[in-house]
Amino acid sequence: MAALSGLASALESYRGRDRLIRTLGYCCQLVGGVLVQQCRARSEVGTRLLALSSQLSHCRTVLRLFDDAAMFVYTKQYGLGAEEEDIFVRCVSVLGNLADQLYYPCEHVAWAADAKILRVDSARWWTLSTAFWGLSLLLGIARSLWMVLKLRQRLRGPTVPCARYDAPAAVSGPRGSPAGGCSERPPVISPTPCGPRAASRLPQSKQRALEAQVQSEVLTLLSNLADLANAVHWLPPGILWAGRFPPWLVGLLGTVSSLLSVYQAVRASGPADTTP
Repeated sequence: MAALSGLASALESYRGRDRLIRTLGYCCQLVGGVLVQQCRARSEVGTRLLALSSQLSHCRTVLRLFDDAAMFVYTKQYGLGAEEEDIFVRCVSVLGNLADQLYYPCEHVAWAADAKILRVDSARWWTLSTAFWGLSLLLGIARSLWMVLKLRQRLRGPTVPCARYDAPAAVSGPRGSPAGGCSERPPVISPTPCGPRAASRLPQSKQRALEAQVQSEVLTLLSNLADLANAVHWLPPGILWAGRFPPWLVGLLGTVSSLLSVYQAVRASGPADTTP
């Protein structure tokens, strides 16, 4: 019952509904593509699943007709990224926002051309919108890679020197000493980093937060890579692997990307970790 309530709550939001439609659409394309290509006896079922996947994709395209305003507000609020400390992150984020902002009107024109609302060549506008999407994904990949490197540097950053205990050295003593002519010098304590076991200066809660951020960036990176592979596939033939993916592979990559997105959304909406 709790799972059903959570699903209903997610479907009440636009983003939650879009994630579900996207995941379901790519899953249908994956299963349908496998049935059509590998199981001739079930090819009719596979064809129907591919048709359902196409309709779900069309549904998302129509819903995105109303995303321009939200994207514009976000782009305007972010501006030139004055709050970002890292100049590289600022540059790729600004360029990514610009690519996303240009993606929407291009897709709208392509959709309107397919619907016979505008008398223009829809193929050119679909190509342009896909190119902007691919550019946004490339910038997102570059940003995630950079963030992972920076966060790992912070995790491996300043350390607290550990005490190194040198072995006690034997020194000559008086003949009548209890040690039989030798006495032990007290151990020498010298500060030195303890290699990978050096104690981090970061508080444990801060370290856990950085590790969670690294994991989030890695998941975003994998999701963007899967989407980028599909974006290139949808470009005109002759560009890298454009047009060479079978339907099931497109569905597989999209399903992986969608599930990663759903997982991140669920984790972000979960209860905060209050463990000291």
